[in-house]
Amino acid sequence: MGKLVDYFSDNNGRLIHKWMHYFDIYEFHFDRFVGKEINLLEIGVYQGGSIQMWKHYFGEQAMIYGIDVEPRSKLFEEERVRIEIGDQGDRNFWNQIKHSLPTFDIIIDDGGHTMEQQRVTFEELYPLLSPNGVYLAEDLHTSYWSEYGGGYRSPNSFIEYSKSLIDKLNAWHSRTPELAVDRFTETTWSLTYYDSILVIEKRPQDKPIDRKTGSYSW
Repeated sequence: MGKLVDYFSDNNGRLIHKWMHYFDIYEFHFDRFVGKEINLLEIGVYQGGSIQMWKHYFGEQAMIYGIDVEPRSKLFEEERVRIEIGDQGDRNFWNQIKHSLPTFDIIIDDGGHTMEQQRVTFEELYPLLSPNGVYLAEDLHTSYWSEYGGGYRSPNSFIEYSKSLIDKLNAWHSRTPELAVDRFTETTWSLTYYDSILVIEKRPQDKPIDRKTGSYSW
């Protein structure tokens, strides 16, 4: 078990609500940022507990940002924590505040979990992710829930939307004009799916090359 789940288990502070299998995923993808000077953004402040958890986990050089639609979330601002109030599904909101936001090393979408919110947030914020950053969208099980705008294989679900990103990742090899290399292709290293989570990691990409070494046997 890791440091995050230990913190969660011992938590007597503000409320944190997490699926237990998330903690291994967090530590696997976030460990390289611990103790570094980073900017982290979490959409969905809730009761403020996870904001404190990230602040503790990443250390004194981390700046934590939170966004929530609930105005009372502003009360959770403190040293190295900045909270903005707004609707993550509203592109006008992002257009108003993006100029004041830094480049983020980690972005976590734990917000309202509707399909529109998840799509808009990804499209608006992925360009704000650092060249070697991590974008983590969680609670994607709502893609299978109609009350959130999802449904199994619904074209409106975030899961179905994200499947097109697999094509973009592999666009270097496309032989059709409908799939062309774009900014996502040139900046994205990997997409990793887990139960209810998609992790997208950035890394500058050049066109893949293949080589051969050794000699033929026949």
